[in-house]
Amino acid sequence: MSTWNLTGTTPLADTSTQATTQHGAGHDEDALSVSQAVELAANALDALPLLTVIGEVTGFRGPNARSGHCYFQIKDDAAAVDCIVWRGSYAKRSFDLRDGMQVQFTGNFNLYKPTGRMSFVAKTFTLAGEGLLRQQVAALAEKLRREGLMDEARKRPIPAFCTRVAVVTSLSGAVIDDVKRTLRRRNPLVELICVGARVQGEGAPAELAEGLARAAAIDPAPDCILLVRGGGSFEDLMTFNDETLARAVAACPVPVVTGIGHEPDTSICDMVSDRRCSTPTAAAESVAPAIDDLVDLLHAREHRLATATSSIVRGAAGELSALGERLSSVVSARLSQEQYALAALGAHGCLRSPGYIVERRRAEAAQTADRLALAIEHALERFARPLEALPPRFAAASARLSIYRHALELSTSRLHAAGEGVTVPRRSALGAQAAALDALSPLKVLARGYAIAYGDEGVQVSAGAFAAGDTMRVRFSDGEVAATVDSVSAREA
Repeated sequence: MSTWNLTGTTPLADTSTQATTQHGAGHDEDALSVSQAVELAANALDALPLLTVIGEVTGFRGPNARSGHCYFQIKDDAAAVDCIVWRGSYAKRSFDLRDGMQVQFTGNFNLYKPTGRMSFVAKTFTLAGEGLLRQQVAALAEKLRREGLMDEARKRPIPAFCTRVAVVTSLSGAVIDDVKRTLRRRNPLVELICVGARVQGEGAPAELAEGLARAAAIDPAPDCILLVRGGGSFEDLMTFNDETLARAVAACPVPVVTGIGHEPDTSICDMVSDRRCSTPTAAAESVAPAIDDLVDLLHAREHRLATATSSIVRGAAGELSALGERLSSVVSARLSQEQYALAALGAHGCLRSPGYIVERRRAEAAQTADRLALAIEHALERFARPLEALPPRFAAASARLSIYRHALELSTSRLHAAGEGVTVPRRSALGAQAAALDALSPLKVLARGYAIAYGDEGVQVSAGAFAAGDTMRVRFSDGEVAATVDSVSAREA
């Protein structure tokens, strides 16, 4: 027998010699060291292809607080194997691992050489069996949720008093009997319409969707539709996790109430329906209030209505009485005002005697004429008398007035002479300054044939201030010229 190297492919010629040297005579020349054996086993495991293993998770520990890796075992009825999920692989999970879960792992075996312990390293994992179904249902639920089919704003209210109810379910089970019995007990006035359809097995979702369409097409339309079935396993209820049936429930023109399975069971049809109840019986109860409760409610509302009406009538009567008193007071005051105004108008003289105004105006005109004639007569008499005949006080006032007039004439003459004395010298000096200023004016220079050159920065006095291509303005005595400099010939100083 030959020994193998670490790769397990090439014989080693001197291995037995080394083993004999190390362990002494008497040992098998073909024996492997522990590390060589472990290496051989590790190479054999590495040579295995990628494997998919289904098993139950047990002893789950992780993610590790420091490394983030997960350690546990997967087992079936006959065997168990250690399993490792590295941190990077577990970070990509779609669900958390826990004991008891049936999971499908994909990966390969690995041998930890220091201890010789074999583990299965899972690269990916998914739920298996019922877990896979639940994962598919969760994915469909998330899809419909993103489309808005589960939004509360989309769901329609169920009438508080349903008089016509359609039920879509199997007509051969105990569920339909429970619904009939519940409606008969609670409110026999509710009309029940039964639409049969299979609730389990192949083709059941399509039959239920058709049953919803037939129930919604009933004329006159029912107030709501009950979609119900009894309890069962998760697989039994998968009919109500069908996407086509869920969309039919959401699109039904009549509000849909679901009662599927038992209290903890929740299907996608429950999520998209307008109202979800825990059981078929609870669904029937929710659309048919007990008739005794209705009677009590009607009595209570009758009492509240009578009380509210009486209160409103009393309040309106008080307001009407107050308005009547205010109206009477206002009318009386207005009539009194109108009466006083009428009496005042009746007291006018023009109403008592049509010629009253004319006579009054004639009398006023006669009085005015008499006063005017008397005033004219007095004025003529006063101005007809000579100045000497005036009273002494008027003669003295006239003499003083003549004196004041003469003094005023003398003051005016002196003021005029003084003004001339002040303004004449200054007028001469101003004329001389104006003549000197006019002689220095640039306009005089321009009138003699000179010009002023303007550049971008104002007046320029040197040819060196310009360059070929510059623009300039030239001012003459009678206007300005815009020009462009073609060339510059500066003269040296």
